[in-house]
Amino acid sequence: MTQVYNFSSGPAVLPREVMLAAQAELTDWHGTGMSVMEMSHRGREFTQIITEAEADLRKLLALPSDYTVLFMQGGAHFHFAMVPLNLAQEGDTVDYVDTGHWSRIAIKEARRYANVHVVASGEAGRFTSIPDEAQWQHSSKAAYLHYCSNETIGGVEFPFVPQSQAPLVCDMSSNILSQPLDVSRFGLIYAGAQKNIGPSGLTLAIVRDDLLGRARAATPTMLDYQVHAAADSLYNTPPTFAIYVAGLVFKWLLEQGGLAGIAQRNIEKAALLYETLDASGFYHCPVDRPYRSRMNVPFRLTEDRLDDAFLEGAKARGLLQLKGHRSVGGMRASIYNAMPLEGVKALCDYLREFEKTHG
Repeated sequence: MTQVYNFSSGPAVLPREVMLAAQAELTDWHGTGMSVMEMSHRGREFTQIITEAEADLRKLLALPSDYTVLFMQGGAHFHFAMVPLNLAQEGDTVDYVDTGHWSRIAIKEARRYANVHVVASGEAGRFTSIPDEAQWQHSSKAAYLHYCSNETIGGVEFPFVPQSQAPLVCDMSSNILSQPLDVSRFGLIYAGAQKNIGPSGLTLAIVRDDLLGRARAATPTMLDYQVHAAADSLYNTPPTFAIYVAGLVFKWLLEQGGLAGIAQRNIEKAALLYETLDASGFYHCPVDRPYRSRMNVPFRLTEDRLDDAFLEGAKARGLLQLKGHRSVGGMRASIYNAMPLEGVKALCDYLREFEKTHG
């Protein structure tokens, strides 16, 4: 069978070691005779799983003690509503940075619950860059400042953490755990799991404790961070198997040298792919170099008519899921933590081969 490398933007590739570990324990977790999928979420066995997962995550992030970890459902979309419902009262102003597709969806949802002020937008540059922070127009009394640290579709990533007097909120769905992070700079971080953490169905939230218990009175119970915090992420049945796999991923990351170790691998992979694209006149990456994502690399061929042939050739070589998002077209290679360097090398070899035969 041809070696397959999965460049999907999400659900995305998982570490092979994690998949094999989950396979070995699928029907019998640690001699219990039960699969994790069959366990009570309130039983001793699953309590051990979720407790270890949180402990390992805290170790990876060097998480301060005054932050609560929540294992939740609903994807990042839930948090687009949860953030304003929990951190702003009706009539409050909230600040947002607009850097592309996911920022815009968050902004649209927040407008249902608060007065949204866009402090900066990359629209004029067709979302190929991050607006100069010195030009941002902050509100004087914003309840929080929200941004998306990595736009999965556009391939734009923040190389810095914004300055903010208001609590800083970040959607880190597509680059969380890809490099060391000073969590103390943030009031709230949330991320869908299906890119760098584990299977779809799980969403991670990290909330500074002083921001809990602020939800407006009309907030639905399931959308109140304090409810989930008080129940240790067990207010309702959580996505147990996804949490289990996430815990395996956390252990794998620790074995890779933690976030510092994985960051070096990510830098190497991204540098190799961008250098290959930039050395060619046949491919083009639209993102300004200082803001190019290490996780999601969009690119186009010189002629769109060659797209289908490129994708067919890639598939024949085991290079999968390279088609760009339907809203922008072209190609996109997502090279998250679990994508091995060998996969990026194989893609670069194919890029050069395809250019030689079609350029």
